[in-house]
Amino acid sequence: MALADLDGLPTKIAAGIVKKIGRLEAGLHGDIKRLKEHDRAYRLRMGDYRVLFEVEGQTITICRVKHRREAYD
Repeated sequence: MALADLDGLPTKIAAGIVKKIGRLEAGLHGDIKRLKEHDRAYRLRMGDYRVLFEVEGQTITICRVKHRREAYD
């Protein structure tokens, strides 16, 4: 799902999001918040877009990349 979400975005925005996702390897730093409804779910903010992901141990799973209007539906 996340790859399809990225494919639908303008190239410049998608490239910025991919860069921020790559930085997650160094740790959960930056504009990241834990989502209240889920124990392992987080969001990363990139302008008007949100990267929704889960963390389990050392594994980060990117679930969705959506505009902020649609991210939490």
